[in-house]
Amino acid sequence: QLQAFGGGSVQAGGSLRLSCATSGRTFTTYALGWFRQAPGKGREFVAAISGSGSAFYDDSVKGRFTISGDNAKTTVYLQMSSLKPEDTGVYYCAADREGYTRASVDPHQYDHWGQGTLVTVSS
Repeated sequence: QLQAFGGGSVQAGGSLRLSCATSGRTFTTYALGWFRQAPGKGREFVAAISGSGSAFYDDSVKGRFTISGDNAKTTVYLQMSSLKPEDTGVYYCAADREGYTRASVDPHQYDHWGQGTLVTVSS
């Protein structure tokens, strides 16, 4: 089970930290990822950390967002800085049991999903 929290409303240039708490099974070897969905759009990849600990980012957030987590993946964080209005959306965390070596950017690859947390960035 995954539970995402930490969303909120900020002005452009601000920061937020999202958290994804895992429970119910061991996610140590899973990739844990963050996706977002803006109104009227599909779910898009933001960042992920593979089971082996490598981080992957979409180009739109590189240099601004940082994903991190403990080795047991009990909690995975997404530190978001220099936020832009286009970062607005519902953010979801997800887990991929096949993601030990490399985290996928395809949401269909992920087996477990948490509920979303809303991030609103105003200009």
